[in-house]
Amino acid sequence: MPLTGEIAPRHPVRLRRSVLCLPADNARALAKTTTLDMDAVIYDLEDAVLPEAKATARAMLAAHLSDGVQRPFERIIRINSLSGDTGRRDIAELAALKPDAFLLPKVSGPGDIALAGDLLSEIEDGDDIRLWAMIETPQGVLNVAGIAEAGRTRGSRLDCLVPGLNDLRKETRVPAAPGRIYFVPWLMQILLAARAAGLDVIDAVFNDFRDAAGLAAECDQGRAMGFDGKMLIHPAQIAPANAAFGIAEEDLAEAQAIATAFAEPENDGRAVITVDGRMVERLHLVEAERLLARAAAIAARRPHSELT
Repeated sequence: MPLTGEIAPRHPVRLRRSVLCLPADNARALAKTTTLDMDAVIYDLEDAVLPEAKATARAMLAAHLSDGVQRPFERIIRINSLSGDTGRRDIAELAALKPDAFLLPKVSGPGDIALAGDLLSEIEDGDDIRLWAMIETPQGVLNVAGIAEAGRTRGSRLDCLVPGLNDLRKETRVPAAPGRIYFVPWLMQILLAARAAGLDVIDAVFNDFRDAAGLAAECDQGRAMGFDGKMLIHPAQIAPANAAFGIAEEDLAEAQAIATAFAEPENDGRAVITVDGRMVERLHLVEAERLLARAAAIAARRPHSELT
């Protein structure tokens, strides 16, 4: 049964400013993750791996994730479609590695979420593994509210949505254009569905990793739209994404001022107060506390290079 009413936080603050996607069969890319400072890695077994290399990629990833190295970032495995044996084998053979999540490709409806959850429930090591969903088909966009709502059912593992604009461009034949002008309505539809269900949502990739100005502009756009971070395809994109989806000093100072003001004894029990000449409500305190928690997580985050 879907839950109703106010959405409670699903988990402690998780930084997802920079989510690097890399082929699971690229040994050099796998090894390089120990020197990078992204918040999460998506190990791709789907589009980035040729059909004849799927088993090899799975074995390489298993060896990589069982090497005993401490990894201070989220580990997400993008599996193949569960409509075939390959995706089911991905889950069956890799769940024991305890990834933070499996990323489901080309999710078209809530049934895809339910199927993945059922498969994980049958696996002894699958209890704590979450699910991310790629929204990258017309059907997925049309059904995104139902997909996100699946994340509000009891026992659901759904944690995050990720739009896939490359596949959407292919499926809809809508051309790329400056500012992603034709895709903004779909991106906002995905974001709205995620927020309604209390899910995180990560912006789509920027394909030209040599275009620093273009990446910066798209990161700024994604931040303004409300995304939690950006899916990346190259290490050079990590620092710009971390900066764009970080916290500006003035925003941090304002949040601290709001939290401090509400903590004053004279404001105990008050719904509305004045801070620096501005009316501030309790909803602003909730936003401030969320930002301060995120700032604390960023401050506590140590570059991977310091741990190896």
